[in-house]
Amino acid sequence: MGSLSATEISAAAGLIELALQEDLGSAGVPGDITTASFVADVDGSTTMVARQAGVVAGLPIAEMVFARIDPRLLFTPHIADGSRVRRGDPLASISGPMTSVLAGERIALNFVQHLSGIATLTRQYVDAVASLPARILDTRKTLPGWRVLAKYAVRQGGGFNHRMGLFDMILIKDNHWKAMPSPRDLAKWIRDFRVANPSIPVEVEVESLPQFDETLAAAPDIVLLDNMSLEMMREAVRRRNAVAPTVLLEASGGVTLQSVRGIAETGVDRI
Repeated sequence: MGSLSATEISAAAGLIELALQEDLGSAGVPGDITTASFVADVDGSTTMVARQAGVVAGLPIAEMVFARIDPRLLFTPHIADGSRVRRGDPLASISGPMTSVLAGERIALNFVQHLSGIATLTRQYVDAVASLPARILDTRKTLPGWRVLAKYAVRQGGGFNHRMGLFDMILIKDNHWKAMPSPRDLAKWIRDFRVANPSIPVEVEVESLPQFDETLAAAPDIVLLDNMSLEMMREAVRRRNAVAPTVLLEASGGVTLQSVRGIAETGVDRI
């Protein structure tokens, strides 16, 4: 399945089943009534072509779609996920019974178009910070069921994955502080948490430089600079370098293709 992991294959398989139910009806019955009524059951071939320039992602999932619909179909990719393409470039060819090809074409294209869109936009951000050390990361702001594949597409675009969910990383945000009835000793809490969970990274969000100083003294793995100005971010980097150079700094909020390079130039590690 190309570069898909076992987890990504499982996520794709679940979404493919949902897509089949939406398009072909429950258990594939009655199925593609237009094709069944109008098109002769003969073999043929077709080619998936890029309609515009970008970065491709999702071809292994398209292959899974056609294999699920009809094992007789032959899917031949012409490029690998993560490749840059121009308008008109062939992506893959599909051959076999045309009734099966027509039944699966839109489902396969939906996966490739959606994931290629994510990969293409990610690559634009990555290109915007080229030559600088800052990494482009994703978020948890995903459609239900699509997170694993969306994060796969981010990597195909040259980006990196942040936490998968609430279960694999600590990220203390302003709402966590507001939800507490009394203040907590952050440094002590981090020390105690690491004793019990040495492999789970700890990230803390801050919104001001005084809050940053207090958080830096508690020695988390990552400090998230939320909606800070460029001047504040540069000062946070300077203070980090002087006091705790191993702590990573992450910028979030107000990030656009127009602003991302300026943010990266402040010296933050992650955006």
